[in-house]
Amino acid sequence: MFEPLTSSKQFLTKRNCFAARFYFVLFSLSMLIPRVITALALLALLLPTLFLGNQILFTVVISVFFGAAIWETQRLFKKRFALPVGISWGLLMAYLAWHFQAFMGDTANKVPQVLFAMSAAFWVVRILPLLKKGMPEQGSYAYSAISTMYTLTVFTCFMAIAMFYFKHSAVYLLSVMALVWIADIGAYFSGKAFGKRKLAPTISPGKSWEGAIGGGIAVLLIAAASVHVPVLADSFTVHLVARFGWWATVALLILLVATSITGDLFESMLKRRAGMKDSSQLLPGHGGVLDRVDALVPVLPLAMLIDLL
Repeated sequence: MFEPLTSSKQFLTKRNCFAARFYFVLFSLSMLIPRVITALALLALLLPTLFLGNQILFTVVISVFFGAAIWETQRLFKKRFALPVGISWGLLMAYLAWHFQAFMGDTANKVPQVLFAMSAAFWVVRILPLLKKGMPEQGSYAYSAISTMYTLTVFTCFMAIAMFYFKHSAVYLLSVMALVWIADIGAYFSGKAFGKRKLAPTISPGKSWEGAIGGGIAVLLIAAASVHVPVLADSFTVHLVARFGWWATVALLILLVATSITGDLFESMLKRRAGMKDSSQLLPGHGGVLDRVDALVPVLPLAMLIDLL
């Protein structure tokens, strides 16, 4: 039953409350609609790219997204000539993806392994300490070195995408990327339900230790279930279990989840340093390309390195 309105003041208060809720719903819809449209457009583009088996289409799409990610990276580091640099890297990726067999498909070629190992070392040796003590002064040699190495890790991330796709399959590639997405979803809901202790309050106040642990548990549960799903027989986790056994697989999956959190936190730190909410507005409602792949940047090279062992 509705409570009777005993005064005009109470009537106005309730009317204002209703109006506020109405405008809040409209505002939420205005924010949600661009996200949904962009997500549907990306699915319409990426699913055919991955499953049609057309090398030209795959080469064009990965090169455009990679070039955009490099452009955004240069902007975050306040570098000049960000657009030409992004275009140049995109053209390099197009050349490598088109000539995959010659440059990355040759098992005797150890250059990819070296690049993936360097990427993993960079995150452990250089990035982890930065999350605690912060970025060096802009314009310093250390700052330039970090910007160069981070650009190279973005390159190795997209190179790993191409290698997973051509060396294995679209399903295998998505199974690696899904580890990051599952960890992110698990962390979100675990953090909402149980989050108390902040993971990195000065970088990303919304993240908690409970959320991170929940994300890891979600990955392990899905991984255990995926072994019993026939359609996922050609997936990253199933291959890990077959090659290394369960205990080693659990350790490797936890390592990959921790790495994804590091990638997410580092990009958040870069955006805070640059005074930017998103890396760009290329994807309406979602920010930029780098905002979508930040956690994948350290994970995919490491996963590819594990795959090549």
